[in-house]
Amino acid sequence: MREPNLQNNTHRHRFELETDGKLSIVAYQQVDDETLVLTHTEVDPSLEGHGIGSQLVERVLQYVEQNNLKIVPLCPFIVTYLKRHPDWNRLVSTAYSATDF
Repeated sequence: MREPNLQNNTHRHRFELETDGKLSIVAYQQVDDETLVLTHTEVDPSLEGHGIGSQLVERVLQYVEQNNLKIVPLCPFIVTYLKRHPDWNRLVSTAYSATDF
């Protein structure tokens, strides 16, 4: 089985991952040229409990790193993911904090 591709839907301000014909998303706001505020993660209910959310967040963080961006994690799922995978904290913005939004 081929791994699904992460798409950055800039028109809708969200990252999209299609799995078995179902869409999972991470919504964001772009506050400047190098910072994304990650506001919401949503996995299709039929896919919950299969690691899709974690896979989606991992792919988003890879995208952020590859594009020299920083994040402000507002989504509770992403905050929890970062606590479990502290090596990704290198992508968290030092210019902004959650209290700025």
